[in-house]
Amino acid sequence: MAPMQTMTTLNTRTITFICVWILISTTYSNAVQSDIDCLRSIKNSLQDPENLLSSWDFNNNTEGFICRFTGIECWHPDESKVLNIRLSDMGLKGWFPLGLKNCTSLTGLDLSSNKLDGPLPNNMTDYIQYVTSLDLSSNNLSGGIPVSISKCSFLNVIRLDNNQFTGPIPLELNQLSRIKEFSVANNGLTGQVPYFQNAFENYAGNPGLCGGDKLRACQGGSKKTHMGVIIGAAIGGATLAALVVGGGMMFFMRKVVRKKREEDPDQNKWARSIKGTKKIKLSMFENPVSKMRLSDLMKATSSFSKENIIGSGRTGSLYKATLEDGTSLMIKRLHDTQHSEKEFASEMATLGNIKHRNLVPLLGFCVTKQERFLVYKYMPNGTLHDNLHPVGDNVPDMEWWARLKVALGAAKGFAWLHHNCNPRVLHRNISSKCILLDQEFEPKISDFGLARLMNPVDTHLSTFVNGEFGDIGYVAPEYARTLVATPKGDVYSFGVVLLEIVTGEKPTHVTKAPETFKGNLVEWISDLSGQSKLHGSLDESLVGKGYDNEVFQVLKIACSCVLPAHKERPTMFEVYQFLRSIGEKYNFTTDDELLMPTDSGDGDIELIVARETKGRK
Repeated sequence: MAPMQTMTTLNTRTITFICVWILISTTYSNAVQSDIDCLRSIKNSLQDPENLLSSWDFNNNTEGFICRFTGIECWHPDESKVLNIRLSDMGLKGWFPLGLKNCTSLTGLDLSSNKLDGPLPNNMTDYIQYVTSLDLSSNNLSGGIPVSISKCSFLNVIRLDNNQFTGPIPLELNQLSRIKEFSVANNGLTGQVPYFQNAFENYAGNPGLCGGDKLRACQGGSKKTHMGVIIGAAIGGATLAALVVGGGMMFFMRKVVRKKREEDPDQNKWARSIKGTKKIKLSMFENPVSKMRLSDLMKATSSFSKENIIGSGRTGSLYKATLEDGTSLMIKRLHDTQHSEKEFASEMATLGNIKHRNLVPLLGFCVTKQERFLVYKYMPNGTLHDNLHPVGDNVPDMEWWARLKVALGAAKGFAWLHHNCNPRVLHRNISSKCILLDQEFEPKISDFGLARLMNPVDTHLSTFVNGEFGDIGYVAPEYARTLVATPKGDVYSFGVVLLEIVTGEKPTHVTKAPETFKGNLVEWISDLSGQSKLHGSLDESLVGKGYDNEVFQVLKIACSCVLPAHKERPTMFEVYQFLRSIGEKYNFTTDDELLMPTDSGDGDIELIVARETKGRK
């Protein structure tokens, strides 16, 4: 009997082990397959005009292959469970991807700065149930903010700013007890704002909102009674009658939203609100257009139609304006300015006096209601970013002489801001998008001095929540630790621009890197440098045309600018001098004065005048 009992026991254990193994394997396989299906659905549902999702190859059967996709972070490299999806600034088009429902382990979703449109799904809990950070900012999403987001209890960060959302913000969102940042700036939202305890909130650019600590009091209440309003809403919401009324209101609002979208295809409702202010004059620094009025700008931009947008960023949207005489201007509509009209005019008086060959000329400004506009000279050749990374086939590559001219001129402009301008100016948002090109490809720096005009909380605290300051990929690593902007931080950002110029790669997407590489441009260059393979990073369109040595010298300057230790980086003046020595034979330099620092540190520096002459070091 003993042998039989032993055999029975072994068989039982074996069967139990096999059953458990099958159960675990099936569960794991399903989890892996669901995440694969999730990403496949996302890729199929979105348009990718720049082909930045080319690494999403589903014909690969190796373990953890989806973890090597661009913008995908997994729980473990060898386990295909998607932790974060980061697809910011990739030119993606389409609606909110419903395939996210199958990414059941997702905790972070960033689809910001794309061209997504349409409404968000009503049942958001099916897509972001465990997400802690949701960033859908700077898209064209519309409709209402779904009440179901209030059930996504793990959310710490919600960024829905710079979209086309309309209607009320659901007061139920105050149930999100973990919220640290809530931003819905620059939409078309109306009504009472929810109350969040100990959270950064940004409601700027929504004139129809009320309540909270910084907005106007709602009709029949005050700013300080939002807690009572919330308690009353909660009690009322518990009754069936309130639910019925709420449901009816939601239905009504959606009909109104749909009707308004049909009546407002350009999605510029904010502009329509200032159409009647025809007598508002522009304060101009230049005489040729000193008699312009706001009504002239409205006409020149077709009431700020989205078809006239030629650029957008953290500080605002840029519109092309064509006057009746054929003259072209650029109009910047600022985001999130919290200054009074008097304070804004004072800042403008300072910026209007900052003039340099390599700065975009600021011609004037305009203030009306909550809107702030800057008037610039038009730059016909667009941004450096658009020239380095053109969209579409058969677009010629930017030639080396033009790239070097831009690098040298931009360096001169930034060096002047750092060392010669009074007061000295830190740009704090340097990227290839802020460098514009005139008809001769002379670089002109835009957005200088705007950091002081923006909401101090927004430009510091909110951008540092996730260790970010400025555009992703350009941020100096010390900013996340110190929260302090320094000249060497600008040098780092400009170093990334130089890397773009010599490699042709974007700061966050390296197409020439192997599939296993998941870092950014600076990290890729660092890896190649450690392997003594830096030459392999150069843009192929520049190689073998007689100036390989010049290109590689600029690459080495860029590498010195992005060193992790900020004290080891050169000053902007030194960067300019290095580039100037490379570009001497092209006769790019002109006779002018620069102030040369005697100290390369970040603190106060003594300045002396140095005369720069053409063709002389």
